[in-house]
Amino acid sequence: MSQQNPVIQPPSLRLKVGGRFGAIDPSAIAKAEAALKSLSGNFAQWLSEEVIKLDAARQLVHDDGVTAETMETLYLRAHDLKGLGATYEFPLITRIGASLCRLIDDKDKRLTVSLPLVDAHIDAIKAAVRDSIKTDDHPVGRILIEELERKVAAAA
Repeated sequence: MSQQNPVIQPPSLRLKVGGRFGAIDPSAIAKAEAALKSLSGNFAQWLSEEVIKLDAARQLVHDDGVTAETMETLYLRAHDLKGLGATYEFPLITRIGASLCRLIDDKDKRLTVSLPLVDAHIDAIKAAVRDSIKTDDHPVGRILIEELERKVAAAA
């Protein structure tokens, strides 16, 4: 006895949302890059403000102790700098911020983290800004980030 299998029509979502996305307009990219370049004069000030916020979060940890709340604040500030470093023309800060985020990413491990290692990351970020060490091509920048990443890997 033969039985017929039902025919299932494929979803038509692509038709509902307008098909494929078109190619990215090169003029839109150029316009965005020009807008970013026009703002680049503010990068140093904005970066300094972010570093001040990170340092304040560190001070909160030292003043109020290592708690879920103080470490979450510190993590969020580090995460912000991780994302903003390259935008503000400091890819080294992105890398240091990423290392600090790896160190304190796990909410349970945050509470037992080595504060001297956290401090070393924040001091490295401050030194990079102060001395305009933008990349790990700089000998001091390379030594700093390699040592921090080595310590974080050992702490994992």
